[in-house]
Formats: sequence, structure tokens, C-alpha cells
Amino acid sequence: MTVALVTGASRGLGRALAVGLADRGWSLVIDARHPDALADSEAEVKTHLGAGARVVAIPGDVSDARHRRDLVAAAEGLGGLDLLVNNASDLGATPLPRIADYPLDALRRVLEVNVVAPVALVQEAAPLLRDSSAPAILNVTSDASVEAYEGWGGYGSSKAALDHVGAVLAVEEPAVAVWTVDPGDMRTQMHQDAFPGEDISDRPAPDTVVPALLSLVDRRPPSGRYRAAECEPSDAAAER
Repeated sequence: MTVALVTGASRGLGRALAVGLADRGWSLVIDARHPDALADSEAEVKTHLGAGARVVAIPGDVSDARHRRDLVAAAEGLGGLDLLVNNASDLGATPLPRIADYPLDALRRVLEVNVVAPVALVQEAAPLLRDSSAPAILNVTSDASVEAYEGWGGYGSSKAALDHVGAVLAVEEPAVAVWTVDPGDMRTQMHQDAFPGEDISDRPAPDTVVPALLSLVDRRPPSGRYRAAECEPSDAAAER
């Protein structure tokens, strides 16, 4: 039984990907900060689970060391860990401030959630991943990591750091596929928070990105940074 750990899975891309993996027969450990929203996600994932598959939902904050240990322990209880998805993110201060005005406490929080927590989860999960026959890590990044958008300095710099972490990790752990993926703009709460009062209904829904992510899992291309829009869905992913 393949097992995935997906952070930030109560809504948006994390929830959609958890459902997509459940459709493929995976067992899952999912987390999010808000228990009620996570419970809703858990209930949806359960309706997609294959025979013998399970989902464990653990509310908490990925910046908390005990919570990270609980997540990895839950994966071990399901049989191991084959895929770690670092999806949970903090947008930072809103409205998006200029670098010269960025509240430093908010910046520290962004870096803690978007960089330190994924690294810490990798460290915690490394023994299980090394025991997998096909281990993989999927880090969710952003075009803000490579483009200089006004107001996006905090979030973008954290994602740029995550990009580099993934690149170095791929060199250090050649047996583990490490994919850093820019999903593109999506119709999510985070995107709405970044553009308060604006109509973002023209952005694609998160579940439209899932086939591209599943194609990485299916095809296992070399470690690297990918744009979801450039990932050709595998036949199995396209049928989802």
C-alpha cells in the first residue's frame, strides 16, 4: 500500500491532491491548522479511498515539532511513507507590503512555515522515505519565487529558498525524486487573500492542476523544478 503525507490538505490544492491520490488507491496522512475544515476534507477523501486504503487526519501547525512527529508517526502506522507533499504555506502580511515596510515578525512566520517546516518534515520523514521502493518529495512553490512582483517579497523569497532546498536535496538524496512544482494561479483562499476585494473567478480551480501532479508521480521524471502547465498528464492522471 502506497502512503502519502500531504500538508495543508483542508482546502485548495492540498485537498484536491489528497482526493486525487485517494482515487489512485493511496493511503494518506493529511493535516491543516483548522480542525473543522480538515474534518470536512477527511470526509471527502474517505469517499474516494480504494479497498484497504486509509486516511488519517491530524490537525495542527507544520511549524510545530510535535505535530510533525505525529504526522510521520501516523505514516509509519499506515505502513511507511512513499510521497511527502510540502503544500502548507503562509502568505504573510496582507495587504501584501513592500519590503521596506514588511513586518519582521510576519516575515519570520513565512520563513518558518514555508522553508523551515518543510526541511524539518524531510528530516523527520527521511528514514521512512529511504525505506520506500520509490520515494518522492513534492514541494509546492510559486512563480513569485523567480519573478519580482511588487508586494510578494516575503512569500516569494520563502518559495525561492524552498526551490533551492529542493535542488540541493535532490543532489544529496539521489534515490529520492524531489519535484518542486509551480502550480500557477488558482482560485484559492490564499490567492483571494493576496488580492482582497478582487474577482478571481477567472482563475482555474485547484483540481484542474491535480492531473499534472499525478503525472509526476506516474512518470517519475528527474528531480527538478516544474511548472504544472508544462507537465503532460499521464493517461491514468488524465482519466481522473
